[in-house]
Amino acid sequence: MESEKIEIEHDFIKLDQLLKLVNIADSGGMVKFLIKAGKVFVNEEIELRRGRKLIPGDCVQVELKEFLIEKVR
Repeated sequence: MESEKIEIEHDFIKLDQLLKLVNIADSGGMVKFLIKAGKVFVNEEIELRRGRKLIPGDCVQVELKEFLIEKVR
């Protein structure tokens, strides 16, 4: 599985913002579709909340891509 580190400056990033940032989705509607279809996992569990706050250490998986959330140092 392809893995990418995502550095954030703040304490968290919302799931919908992350999916748009990494070009998995180009709109909120597309994010909603992916989540409702059960294609988004956070820490290996299906996530159904697009407003889920992701913190450093969280891992998001969508299809064959994986994103690891890290805090900018």
